Amino acid sequence: MSASDPSSRNSGDLEIRRRRLLYQSLYRGNKENDIILGRFARAHLAELGADELVQYESLLENGDNDIFDWLSGRAPVPPEKDSPVLRMLMRFRVDLG
Repeated sequence: MSASDPSSRNSGDLEIRRRRLLYQSLYRGNKENDIILGRFARAHLAELGADELVQYESLLENGDNDIFDWLSGRAPVPPEKDSPVLRMLMRFRVDLG
């Protein structure tokens, strides 16, 4: 594949998005979310396709308190925020030990 090949360009775009999402996951401003989202991103971003990256980007647009409340079960996930990627994140377990 050459640099002008559309599939090469698309995979490069996905990698740029993955790096940006990893950074956004690691530096949220809320230490708990930094840990949870950062570890989830490191574990799963490489396997997420374009549609799933859109879902993850949409999730990260929410406030830290909302995300933490959904993940901890303190608040129900609003139906319009529910997605397969959020459900994957909710099943993800972080070992803090």
